[in-house]
Amino acid sequence: METAAPDKTVTRESKPLLMRLGIGLFALGMLAVVVVFVLFAAGFQDLPVWLSVAAGVITPLGLALGLISLVREHRGR
Repeated sequence: METAAPDKTVTRESKPLLMRLGIGLFALGMLAVVVVFVLFAAGFQDLPVWLSVAAGVITPLGLALGLISLVREHRGR
């Protein structure tokens, strides 16, 4: 006995540009956080300002862009 499986065509929509930008910035910021922790654990105390700014600003900026993109995508449906 054969059963007909419903035709489930999955359409993969690419992520919006804002989401991809948010993911990239968040990943870059997390990489900066890891570098700061590793350098601090290795005994360096005078870390470059740009590295601290990257760890402290880029990470939440990427998170905010990702959340904004999610809200915009959800409202569009």
